[in-house]
Amino acid sequence: MSHYMNYKSYIGTVEYSSEGDCLYGKVLGLKGMFSYEGQSIAELKEDFHHAVDEYLSFCKQKGIQPEKSFKGSFNVRVTPELHRMATIKADEKNVSLNTFVAMALARAVEA
Repeated sequence: MSHYMNYKSYIGTVEYSSEGDCLYGKVLGLKGMFSYEGQSIAELKEDFHHAVDEYLSFCKQKGIQPEKSFKGSFNVRVTPELHRMATIKADEKNVSLNTFVAMALARAVEA
């Protein structure tokens, strides 16, 4: 079972609240918090689509470029020791630190 929905290149989560007895979610990968909810999967999906459409409409109205959910670049904070060890391993493999981290992430998400 997937806990995600896709719409116009945006990914939204699917969560359940026992407190509110409803479904809810948020759009992943954007700086702002975009949330939606519904009493059924159909309502949740409709509100998710509405949230994305409203965001895109707002951006168009303001003349700003909408954020892409996933740009392919992000900051990772690690300890200085892990940074040092990763740099050494990358050098041993004769690749950049960026390539080394991308390879490690690819292995982790494939597992």
